[in-house]
Amino acid sequence: MTRYTYRQPVAFGEHRIFVRPRESYDQHLLEARLDITPEPAELRWTQDVFGNSLALATFDRRAKELRIDSWIRMKHDPLLTDEVEIEPYARRYPFGYSPDELPDLLRSMERQHNDPERILDHWARAFVKKSSETDTLAMLSAMTNAIRRDFTYLPRAEKGTQSPIETLQKRQGTCRDFAVLMIEACRALGLAAHFVSGYLYNPKGTSGRIGGGSTHAWVRIFLPGSGWVEFDPTNGIVGNAGLIRVAVARDPAQAIPISGTWSGFPSSDLGMAVTVDVTLDDSAQSVSPAIRATAVRK
Repeated sequence: MTRYTYRQPVAFGEHRIFVRPRESYDQHLLEARLDITPEPAELRWTQDVFGNSLALATFDRRAKELRIDSWIRMKHDPLLTDEVEIEPYARRYPFGYSPDELPDLLRSMERQHNDPERILDHWARAFVKKSSETDTLAMLSAMTNAIRRDFTYLPRAEKGTQSPIETLQKRQGTCRDFAVLMIEACRALGLAAHFVSGYLYNPKGTSGRIGGGSTHAWVRIFLPGSGWVEFDPTNGIVGNAGLIRVAVARDPAQAIPISGTWSGFPSSDLGMAVTVDVTLDDSAQSVSPAIRATAVRK
């Protein structure tokens, strides 16, 4: 539940809503419902440049509450770490992407943050073995687990992310901050990386994963042989077990779950809260999570 509260009725501008999971070989949407109160003057579905499902809502009335409630039932087929296949030429780092793939991957390999003192470069290079060959998947797994082990997760309601250098210096942050750190580190190593926003659950049906109860963020790295592979540095997950993709982008600002504008007195804004509930259908042959992502804006 994303909850923005206001002291008096305000007017709402257009809202961009990423709540519908992406269709793929590993996640299949069975049912989906999106309820918005007050009812939008217009609700239009489209796809952004990355192929994410995007709802655009416009409004013609003032209200104290804007409620966005998404209910989804889907089939999810997790890819485990030992199921990640990599082409022989890319199993050892460093490697180069093929001429056919490189033109389409270049923008996802570009650094987004300045690192004049090469602080991030040195941190990323520490995962590359100097005295022997570096296994690509082992290197990325080590980086994923190092962030989970060495950094402290602290939820933060404010928009935006820390810079990778700030996260390295503070040794703490949100799932968004950890994702941006790993993305920039992988790009420093010449790998193509994407930011992912979505939902987190435990396939075993128990608690113990960090970042649940809200939208979650992680990373996808392009590895020849398996394509885009998920890495969650907040929980140390390699593969997509428990990770449901909603929006994929080059930069976190392109994958904000819900964004929009409102107009009224500046003192009207009273704060925000977010809740995502995931339940599992144990009778299914593969995991079928039912997701309720409730967004409330008052």
